[in-house]
Amino acid sequence: QAAKSARTVVITGVPDGLLHDDVMTDILMIHFQMSKNNGGDVEEVLYPVMKRGVAYVTFEDQEVVESVLKKDEHRLEDKRLSRYYPLKVTRYCENVSSFIICLVVLPL
Repeated sequence: QAAKSARTVVITGVPDGLLHDDVMTDILMIHFQMSKNNGGDVEEVLYPVMKRGVAYVTFEDQEVVESVLKKDEHRLEDKRLSRYYPLKVTRYCENVSSFIICLVVLPL
């Protein structure tokens, strides 16, 4: 079994604040399990994460990652959403660190 990072994709464009987080997690899981979306067995969906509108989807097989990345357009559609939302799917990379914002307060 490939390392977890090799079986994970980053999803951006997830509609934020429209539904409860657990409902959005379910919608994402269903989307990425569907064959019409080039999906497959999902091991885990991490949503929400530190960055708004972003989710991490880990598949059971690395081949599914390649298949999902090849799909031209991912459209998140569900009867609980008022419209479809285009998603951007990219390969997860451990070498890319998240932005860290540091606020230093100096005494006057």
